[in-house]
Amino acid sequence: MPRVLISDKLSPAAIAIFERRGIEVDFKPGLAPAELRAIIGEYDGLAIRSATKVTREVLEVAPRLRVVGRAGIGVDNVDVTSATARGVVVMNTPYGNAITTAEHAIAMMFALARQIPEASASTKAGKWEKNRFMGVELFAKTLGLIGCGNIGSIVADRAVGLKMKVVAFDPFLSEKRALELGVEKVELEELLVRADFVTLHTPLIEQTRNILNRETIAKLRRGARIINCARGGLVDEVALHEALVSGQIAGAALDVFEEEPATANPLFALENVVCTPHLGAATAEAQENVALQVADQMADFLLSGAVSNAINMPSVSAEEAPRLKPYMELARHLGALVGQLTASGDDAIRVIRIEYEGHAAELNRKPLTAAALAGVLTPLMGAVNMVNAPVVARERGIDVAETIHERTGEYHTLIRLTVVTDAQTRSVEGTLVAADKPRLVSIKGIAVEADFAPHMLYVTNHDKPGFIGRFGTALADAGVNIATFHLGRASEGGDAICLVSLDAPLPEGVLATVRTLPLVVQAKDLSF
Repeated sequence: MPRVLISDKLSPAAIAIFERRGIEVDFKPGLAPAELRAIIGEYDGLAIRSATKVTREVLEVAPRLRVVGRAGIGVDNVDVTSATARGVVVMNTPYGNAITTAEHAIAMMFALARQIPEASASTKAGKWEKNRFMGVELFAKTLGLIGCGNIGSIVADRAVGLKMKVVAFDPFLSEKRALELGVEKVELEELLVRADFVTLHTPLIEQTRNILNRETIAKLRRGARIINCARGGLVDEVALHEALVSGQIAGAALDVFEEEPATANPLFALENVVCTPHLGAATAEAQENVALQVADQMADFLLSGAVSNAINMPSVSAEEAPRLKPYMELARHLGALVGQLTASGDDAIRVIRIEYEGHAAELNRKPLTAAALAGVLTPLMGAVNMVNAPVVARERGIDVAETIHERTGEYHTLIRLTVVTDAQTRSVEGTLVAADKPRLVSIKGIAVEADFAPHMLYVTNHDKPGFIGRFGTALADAGVNIATFHLGRASEGGDAICLVSLDAPLPEGVLATVRTLPLVVQAKDLSF
């Protein structure tokens, strides 16, 4: 039974989902870092919000951990690079609190435009300073969106409804999508000189850190206002403070800060700054939504291999997972075969090509390719899985190529895997029989029909009389029982292949004996 640890406050409904689906769950919010490290090794999944920090140190002591689920959008409290290197899937819930966060940004824009917090405090203090709080209308103003993804597009929709002019900077925003949203796609430079209000809706990555800094803030029209309900670190707080004091920026509304909890910040002393304590997702509806979503996603992955909203792995829907599973197993076995044969040499892998024909060509191929890469790389490097295999291949400079063939071949489905090294090229082909059973059909262009077995012996030899007898005798003398025996050859008297399924691992010394037999070119014990 998989075990999941919930280390932050989540709705009890999330616990109920795990339990209902047969997953053991422990609810332990508020763990200190040392406490988390002490127990994380017992769990397959970790469900968090923003408080828990999933660091490299945590991941290093979590050998069972397969998935980290973040109930929310941002994953800056997770070391995604280290998680990927260790083969841990990192998921978030990008849609559960999208409306809530977008509404908060709109609310902050209203509060900033009409100075609502200061006016409320003044009125409650017994003052009636009607003339002090002169606001501005949103009608006909230009709103500049930095980031127009899920949340940004909702903000755009609301702003258009307020009769604002919306311009958006987002490298991933297509012209067609901009037209659908009723926004104008612009570059950042143009947004800065045109916007009356600027609101940020982008993740915090290296390219977006301090995207509003001293230089870019200076390009804003004097009297512009800034709203940030996305991530602390998108705005340079020192530069913002200077601009607010000088009057370059008329006001700012901030829900997020560079350091949180933000209990002391120079911006708090300014009257033209509206602040809230990271409330973007703080509604009852959003908290319930993200808790339910992360629990379902993690349960799907742990029980069926379905992957939703992963940061570091291709998505596989719950509907796709059962259909993809045998194809992924086939891809992994083909990769493992080539990887084990390649591991016996010293030459480096330069290219891995995966070709898909028939039904395989119609599927979601990213997880299949990831499975094939994991199969190839594991014998050479150890702990490689579908999560970290593409990264490992990229880091090693391996060129990975996918080819789709629409032609109809001899088999209803076929996956061909080719590995090119400095010394040679190896190619294997496989199909599925009885709908879901992987079968090898070709090695190096030689037809060999063989099912994969946990323990196998692979031999290449010269096709001459006497080899099979000597080979069988050598195994018999060592007490090795042959389960299945598969042969293939390129041509009469040419290269031949022998693939044997064994009931148990090959005893020590037998492989060396087989390698000394006449006509043997290569012998390798395999495991799947």
